[in-house]
Amino acid sequence: MQRPTLKDVAERAGVHVGTASRALSESSRHLVSNTTLGKVLAAAQALGYTHNVSARTLRTERSSAVGMLLPDLTNPIFPPMVRGAEDVLRDLGYSVWIANTDGDAELESAAIASFRQRSVDGYIFATARLDHPLIEEMYRTSTPLVLVNRRLARTDVPAVTSDDAHGTVLALTHLYELGHREIVYVAGPQEFSTGLHRKRAFVQSMKDLGLPAGPDRVAHCVAWSAEAGRYALGELLDAGRRFTAVLAGNDLIGLGCFDALRERGLSCPADVSVVGFDDTPFMDRVAPPMTTIRISQYELGQEAARLLVDILNAPERRNRSLILAPVLVVRCSAAPPGRGSVPP
Repeated sequence: MQRPTLKDVAERAGVHVGTASRALSESSRHLVSNTTLGKVLAAAQALGYTHNVSARTLRTERSSAVGMLLPDLTNPIFPPMVRGAEDVLRDLGYSVWIANTDGDAELESAAIASFRQRSVDGYIFATARLDHPLIEEMYRTSTPLVLVNRRLARTDVPAVTSDDAHGTVLALTHLYELGHREIVYVAGPQEFSTGLHRKRAFVQSMKDLGLPAGPDRVAHCVAWSAEAGRYALGELLDAGRRFTAVLAGNDLIGLGCFDALRERGLSCPADVSVVGFDDTPFMDRVAPPMTTIRISQYELGQEAARLLVDILNAPERRNRSLILAPVLVVRCSAAPPGRGSVPP
């Protein structure tokens, strides 16, 4: 039995082929009356018609697909971004294909090569490092792309990010207003804009508040993970550094700080306050519930998708970027200084 064609659907519905095509496309069916739309959809269902995506791609050089690259899908900040992007793109007739790269350059190159073979229309990158030659080359060759959550060192590549500096200031100001003066920072990896910009904002804000901001106030993590946070804060504790509060580069690092304190018989927030960053899902369910800086991961994904579609429809707008405002979420992991700074 031959596969039913668009012409077969049009004939069964009693409409022109062009009308049937518009009715079957989510991006154009609003141009068709409800009565006609019902006839075409009923005809397509009766015949078992499905879009021939390969043929359409060859004809239009557009696949109506977007490739989204993530560094680690198990990191809970990324699924809401994917959902936000999918919700926007689905309504516009696009599908989203996801690749997890584990931050590995070879895996990223292989994923992009695979997407190119399938003629994706554009890319959303959550994998950007400050120095990222592959993304820079794609941008130079006019590949439609948008960065989400992170930026490159060069500022002209389209990106949707949170205001990391302002979020850091909100967190540090909260600790200061609680009465903390001995504060340390457990920073994320510095090869990413999120790690670098948040650390810079911490150092500058400490200076603005008249607090010590030397290198002994900062510990660096090798990864955005609880284990890295546990190790980094553990080094500060074991070195005898005195502090009453910790600002963490992200929530996972903050969870690691909880672990490091607990291992040494210290309590949060009675002995040491901890503030995270991102408002990762379930931070209200941990013990203690974490005070953190909320960035809307879902909205980041939404806006990245909208920006990419704008670029696809109007390439001259490719340099536009968006910065979303973060919000302080006060929970239970930060309180006024208690028994004094640690170590006791």
